[in-house]
Amino acid sequence: MTSHLFAPIEIGSLKLNHRVAMAPLTRSRATQPGNVPGAMNVEYYRQRASAALIITEATQISQQGQGYAWTPGIHTAEQIDGWRAVADAVHAEGGRIFLQLWHVGRVSHPSFQPGGKLPVAPSALPVRGKTFVVDAEGNGVWGEIPTPQALTSEGIAEIVQDYRQAARNAMEAGMDGVEIHAGNGYLLDQFINSDSNHRTDAYGGSIENRTRLLLEVVDAVTAKVGAGRVGVRLTPMGRFMGMGDATPEATFGYIARRLNDWPLAYLHLVEPAMVGTVKDEVADPRWDAMILEMRAAYRGVVMLAGGYDGQTADKAIADGRADIIAFGRPFIANPDLPYRLRSSEALNSPDPATFFGGSTVGYTDYPKVA
Repeated sequence: MTSHLFAPIEIGSLKLNHRVAMAPLTRSRATQPGNVPGAMNVEYYRQRASAALIITEATQISQQGQGYAWTPGIHTAEQIDGWRAVADAVHAEGGRIFLQLWHVGRVSHPSFQPGGKLPVAPSALPVRGKTFVVDAEGNGVWGEIPTPQALTSEGIAEIVQDYRQAARNAMEAGMDGVEIHAGNGYLLDQFINSDSNHRTDAYGGSIENRTRLLLEVVDAVTAKVGAGRVGVRLTPMGRFMGMGDATPEATFGYIARRLNDWPLAYLHLVEPAMVGTVKDEVADPRWDAMILEMRAAYRGVVMLAGGYDGQTADKAIADGRADIIAFGRPFIANPDLPYRLRSSEALNSPDPATFFGGSTVGYTDYPKVA
């Protein structure tokens, strides 16, 4: 039974028919040159419009914010037009769609940066990981990430403005709202976590300082598009791209309480069951208690993602653990996932070899039941 999963819910001013959301999924298939959503992307999202809410793949707010090959942006006129075609197609099918705003911070490469500069970060600390770059033959390969440069206070202020403008651009493109990506080891997460933020100014040290940039971004974006059209995604206790915090319960509990200052559409939390695209076999055992504490601290709608199936998702909602469940990889292979979950149909299995880059194969060719 999935009766709880298919009950209606409101987020901000939007009414959703059920609670099966599509999680943001980087697929590296933006049209080149220019990182512009194209016809293939339009079809991909159109096929999945039966989701209660689609959250788009992470979308860079500026050229500086890019860290992977062939990912889309929302900072040029061509990109806005490309996303408008996506939003129009989803709306034509009766769907709802938020665009995820992304700045990767240190998880980048000079080949993506304006002027070939080093990527930016809260502190000049090396990254444990690789990024997806283009080689001399035009192929996507995994490349080493250089040690970044620490942001100046002026650079931080410019990034806040980039988020503000990107949110405005998303709404110009016809999106129903935006999600601020503050997790998975990217820029805002790098500021939040003590392992990656060694600053000694107003953006480092205390919890209040390390979370300052996130809250400034939330304030700027909500002022531009309205709080009810803004979600925030966090990955508490996540370890992807070298993340780690000395006091995660205190840090993320503080964020949950502070986000009550805005009547947001939702707070999106990622269970630490996944690290990137692989299952985490050593997830922190403190998480179960922590999610309940954050759930109690945050007074709005909570969305959870991370390894759910239909039964576990329904139970999470029935138990009050979450209000909405976001599905990632199941939506890759099952464009009609809500129908399949509701009718207990078997699921297609996704092909990891086609996750990043490529053609329509493994992208728009998965079959529907109905």
